[in-house]
Amino acid sequence: MVKVEPKTLPGFMELMPNDQVKFNEMKETIKRSYERFGFLPLDTPVIEYSDVLLAKAGGETEKQIYRFTKGDTDLALRFDLTVPLAKYVAQNQNELGFPFKRYQIGKVYRGEKAQKGRYREFYQCDIDIIGDGELSIINDAQMPSVIYTTFKELGFDNFTICINNRKILNGLFASLNLRDSAADVLRIIDKIDKIGEEAVKSEIKELGVTDNAIEAIMNFILIDGNTDEKISKLESLGINDETFKIGLNEITDVVKYIRAFGVPDEFFAIDLKIARGLDYYTGTVYETFLNDYKKLGSVCSGGRYDNLAEYYTDKKLPGVGISIGFTRLFYQLNEAGAIKTENETISDVLIVPMDENIEEALNVATKLREAGINTDVYLEDAKMKKKMKYADKWNIPNVIIIGEEERNTKLYALKNMITGEQASLSVEDIIKKLRK
Repeated sequence: MVKVEPKTLPGFMELMPNDQVKFNEMKETIKRSYERFGFLPLDTPVIEYSDVLLAKAGGETEKQIYRFTKGDTDLALRFDLTVPLAKYVAQNQNELGFPFKRYQIGKVYRGEKAQKGRYREFYQCDIDIIGDGELSIINDAQMPSVIYTTFKELGFDNFTICINNRKILNGLFASLNLRDSAADVLRIIDKIDKIGEEAVKSEIKELGVTDNAIEAIMNFILIDGNTDEKISKLESLGINDETFKIGLNEITDVVKYIRAFGVPDEFFAIDLKIARGLDYYTGTVYETFLNDYKKLGSVCSGGRYDNLAEYYTDKKLPGVGISIGFTRLFYQLNEAGAIKTENETISDVLIVPMDENIEEALNVATKLREAGINTDVYLEDAKMKKKMKYADKWNIPNVIIIGEEERNTKLYALKNMITGEQASLSVEDIIKKLRK
């Protein structure tokens, strides 16, 4: 038989079991955080009709789509979770209650160039709030509250949720007679932390923008001070554009409600450089940075959009949402040794029979499992050293050793693999100890 080399496609993550346990625990933490705020679960298909999935795609996005045919049907793999959400809401709008709050944690696919830490198959962890015709600005403030809670529960204490408002930026451009260039300028501004101020100025100048306008833009986005000082400086600019005024009022309200949601000031900031490159963001935008790992870039981003499902229905469905690119985040943090997790294993205890008589071991295992304790049993015929090495290999923290004496006395040797502590205990006492 010809052997086939076992290999995984570039850009597709496969983890060792101990890392997968950490991955799953982080993902579960995010899920619990989303649910705590009342977001409902949604799971849309990985495969969609191409015409549905690509209704608003174009440019680089369309080039990255995994697309194929099955019979006469043109199909594609989803490239984000927002487009499937738009389809779902448009399709089920008469049955849904609004505002509709959903979370989805699932894999998406993009055929971009595989690089270290960047994947073609990756998990996104999304939440969105969709309104029917309108959606209160208070929802924009709820997003930083979810971000704050989520990253605190993931074990991080030093991060900043940066907020801005696209209306403020668009109003600035209108006041400088750059309305037609606004989208292109925003895309360039969005890269300032990556390419620097001078490169941003150069790229904006290539659009035909005057030096005076470029100077006004740069002075604007680099306004400094604390949150309230920045709002005060924006007010003092005296820009009379109506869009600017609406944006300024919105960000002022968002800041007020973020505080009402209980997010401390040191965890959020107005950053006028934050623009978000996607055109459909129309109001509040977010970028979140782990201050001890700035090289990761934004670890959670999103914003407000006017009409989620405009390509599928005439009904106006405004929304606000955020997304965590979870696979990349996990990879980078794991590489940096920054994953904070209580467990790297599924099993709480491994039962090791000392001889071929395994009935007692199986009986004890059943009682432990019924008590909610994850229990593995070593069933192979092997020397004790190999059995204990198995527990070490999979980071199982406790081992119960059962031999003839243990079977007779019903007192079982419980060894803590971390401290080396060992005691002879009944099943009931073992359950009490492991439940602590």
